[in-house]
Amino acid sequence: MKKNTILYQSCRKVLYGLLCCIGCVGCKKSTFLNTKPDQSLVVPTTIADCQALLDNEVVMNGYGNSGYPSLGEAGCDDYTVSSSQYTGYTPIDQNAVIWAAVIYGGATVNDWDLGYRVIFYSNEVLDVLSKITPSSSSSADWNQAKGIALFYRGYALYELSQLFAPVYDSSKAGTDWGLPLRISADVNEKISRATVKNTYAQILNDLSGSVRLLPENPDWDPNRPARAAAYGILSRVCLSMRSYVQAGLYADSCLQIRHALMDYNMRDSLAVFPFSRVNPEVIFSIARLRTGPSAINRSYTDSTLFNSYDANDLRKKLFFRGLSFFGRYDSLAYAFGGLATDELWLTRAECYARAGQTAAAMNDLDTLLQTRWRTGTFTPVVAMDASDALLKVLAERRRELLYRGLRWTDLRRLNKEPGLAVTLYRTVNGEVYTLPPNDARYVYAIPDDVIARHPEMPQNIR
Repeated sequence: MKKNTILYQSCRKVLYGLLCCIGCVGCKKSTFLNTKPDQSLVVPTTIADCQALLDNEVVMNGYGNSGYPSLGEAGCDDYTVSSSQYTGYTPIDQNAVIWAAVIYGGATVNDWDLGYRVIFYSNEVLDVLSKITPSSSSSADWNQAKGIALFYRGYALYELSQLFAPVYDSSKAGTDWGLPLRISADVNEKISRATVKNTYAQILNDLSGSVRLLPENPDWDPNRPARAAAYGILSRVCLSMRSYVQAGLYADSCLQIRHALMDYNMRDSLAVFPFSRVNPEVIFSIARLRTGPSAINRSYTDSTLFNSYDANDLRKKLFFRGLSFFGRYDSLAYAFGGLATDELWLTRAECYARAGQTAAAMNDLDTLLQTRWRTGTFTPVVAMDASDALLKVLAERRRELLYRGLRWTDLRRLNKEPGLAVTLYRTVNGEVYTLPPNDARYVYAIPDDVIARHPEMPQNIR
């Protein structure tokens, strides 16, 4: 998709004043509140200008030297790390790998800054659009731009909530601290932390609002969100909240629009990267920060997980080179963190199992797995009951969705269920580290520079 780079460059300085409000790189305490955009600079004023900002793939999709949060991947159990790999990580990633209580050391936290950058771009677009009354000929473009902006803001808030806010617990969501909610591009907007309940309410409100405005076109460019993507991320959000009925309904709505699965028998197992970003399964594409264990050849897949793949399971050959993971839905080695149909098939299967619909759960699981196994070797999965079906679905979720940044969220939500909770262990340089279920370290601290600028803001205790 062609980008309006001239407009982006002209708007960049204007938006910088907004970005500084949540601790963008290099911003000083003495200037971040007082510096306002130079009004002589070009600012977006038209629907086309707004769409050009939203089409900046570096900012909005995370390509280039950018990305969506990856600290969740550093904290999960997808991988193990050698001493030499660990030595090559940044200090923040090293601390995240061993679940240290204090991890930043005053350094810039890209997982925070880049997420809020997406929010600020979205807010700028929404503010401009609020001042435009579309004509009959421009209403479709206006709706599309607003829908995309709402989608990105909700998506980014959700990503941030999985690191910097506690897991959603309906009994505590009204008192647990969530995120600072930026819903305006106004530099004078007061910054304070919302509750988890209000944080998720904003996420759901943004994403639900985008559904009504985004086009349904199933052949949409995966770097632009369409309606299936909105349903897909709503399903993911509800799954993280353990709102399984709603998660299943949204997954079903997404699959009604986009449901295709690749036959892995048709993929080239000799290719370094067997999958491209544009493939039948990708609904919406973002990249995670390529840092620490998320980067290619910078970690090894957990051996227990690797050995759980059957010999006839083609994922074992397509995903891995030795124990290194190469099965990204991106041939340029970006760490795929977007939405794909395989995730939605698994989500709907899990929700069916939790609702006691064993046959429906196994039907969805079989639909996925028969595309993953060597031709002529797959036999339908048999579950004794709904509880057994749930375990089988979760096992396949583990094998299918690794290195996408989803495992951290799964650990957080499943730890709330005693029968599914796990203690994580990691050995680094001969020392064993542990992370028990529901430990405070499942919530990352607000970055040091943000707290320094807002000492009244409650900090997460790890």
